[in-house]
Formats: sequence, C-alpha cells, structure tokens
Amino acid sequence: MEAVPVRQEVGTVEAAAPTSPRGPRSSAAWLGARRGKASVRRTTGKHRRTWLLVTAFLAPALVTILLIRVIPFLGAIWSTLHVRDGVGLLADERFAGFENYIDLLSDPLFQATLGRTLVFNLVINPLQIALALAIAVLLTRRLPARGLWRMAVFIPCTIPLVGSSIAWGVALRADGPVNGILEFLGLPAQPFLTSPTQALASIMLVASWVGIGYWMVFLVAGINDIPDELYEAAALDGAGGWRSFWSVTLPMLRRPLLFVLVADTVANFVLFVPMQMLTDGGPQNSTTMLMFDAYRRTYTYSQPNQGATATVILTVIMLVIVFVQFRLLKEDK
Repeated sequence: MEAVPVRQEVGTVEAAAPTSPRGPRSSAAWLGARRGKASVRRTTGKHRRTWLLVTAFLAPALVTILLIRVIPFLGAIWSTLHVRDGVGLLADERFAGFENYIDLLSDPLFQATLGRTLVFNLVINPLQIALALAIAVLLTRRLPARGLWRMAVFIPCTIPLVGSSIAWGVALRADGPVNGILEFLGLPAQPFLTSPTQALASIMLVASWVGIGYWMVFLVAGINDIPDELYEAAALDGAGGWRSFWSVTLPMLRRPLLFVLVADTVANFVLFVPMQMLTDGGPQNSTTMLMFDAYRRTYTYSQPNQGATATVILTVIMLVIVFVQFRLLKEDK
C-alpha cells in the first residue's frame, strides 16, 4: 500500500520543546530548571540593589553614630583602665586595671551620689509620666479650646533648658516672685535653691516643667491611635470612665508608654544643666548626680580617668534599668 501523505494546516506552527534522550518529562524539568535559575539571578540582583540603596541611605547616620557615640564610649572605657601619675590632662598615664572602679565605689561621697541619683530617678520618672498621662487623657476629651490648652502645656518644651533654668532661678531665689507670692499670702519665704532639703525638689520642679509637656505629646498621639470601637464596646459592656481607662487605654498605650518610660529614664539620668546653673551641685552636695559628678571630676578636679569611670558606671546602670523596663512592659506574643 502507498503511504498517505499527512497534511499540515497553513498558519499553525507548533514550537517543539528541546528533547533529551530521557523523553518529554526530562525536557520539561530542564526548562523548569532554566527558568528557576533565571528567576534566582533576577531576585539576587534585586536584593543586591536594595542593600546598596539601604546602605547608601544609612551610611551617614551609621558613621555619625560611630564617630560621636561608639568611639568616644570605647575611649572612655579605655580611660577607666588607666590612672595619671600627675595632675592635669597632659600627665602620663599607666595601666591600672580596675583601680578607678574600686576607688570610686569605695568612696563614701560617690556612694552618696549614686544613691541620690537612684532616688531622684525613682521619684521623678513616675511623677513625670503619671502627670503627662493624666494631662494627655484630659486633653483628648472634648474640651473647649483643647488645642490652645495643648499648646500651653507644650510651650515650655520649646524653650531651651538653659533658658528655663535661668527663668526658674530668678523665680525661686530668696527675693523672687514665688517667695513674693508666699509672703503676700502670709506664708514665710522658702530657701528653694539654698536649702539641702529643698534644692533637689526644686530641681525636680524645673525638670518636670519641661518634661511633662514633651512626654504628653507622645501619649496624646498614642491615645488618638486607639480605635473608637474599643471604647464603644466597653461602654456597651457597662464600663465607666475608670474601667475604660484601665481596660482599654492603658493596654493599648503599652508601646508609647514603654518609649516614654525609657526615654524619660535616660533623660533624667543624664540631667545636667539645672544642677550646673542653679545649685552647682550644692548645697552640701544635695543636688550632685552622677552626670554632674563625672563633669566635676573631669574638668574641676582634673581627674578625667575617674570622670570616665563615673560615666561608664552611669551608662551601665541606665542599661540595666532600661533592660528591666523592656522586660516588664514586653508585649505578649
């Protein structure tokens, strides 16, 4: 019999896949591998470009942090391990190990400064955050001229701490306006900045006058981010104002509160300007904190190694306290 020719329709062209000795299944696997390799190369190139872009944007900040934070701190740690044979910044140094730490921690004056710093922060940190939270809750309610009240509370934050310290120094002096008001009311004048029992409280007043408005801004933003549906659901369950605050506001404010708590702790541990300008650490060292003590040892007593040691001790204490705060306010997964 003659073979019948097979016709091909005009206009239909089928692309044959590359064949291999193993058959069609191996050909499909080969094509899949080629496509996979091309996809991997494209993904790798995209990731490389992304990392280059991220590095270019972060490099200035990382270099700045390295130059003004990391390297000076490492230099301070190195300085704590040395002592000077003479007086002054140009005296010869020798390696002394932990001698500076032993001398400071066994010094009764430094021990008193350390205890005073811890007590100061144990009092002022909860006080500032509690007042900032109360004001933030109040100023997120429907009050007349709410924006004006927010601005009034925030205005002290716009004034540099040096200016605020000068203003409060004038207000709290013996013949200042605060004592003038007390005498007008028939009360005796108070030695706010010259009494060992009142000077530290006066420093707390100056620091809180600036800090409360600043932390209030973050808490107001946190409260405004809480969905209204949560308060509506609480109201449907019969919850009043206090119950809604404890069950809705506080749990939803955990992140902003953690930030405010950590930042406020660090700010108050390194507080320096009011002590230096208003009391110079006195009277009778009643307002001498670790930061001011490190400054005075370095620049007044010409003991930079002990000043660096006091700074390192202060940093370690702050890191420990911040770690504890993160652990206590850690969100449940």
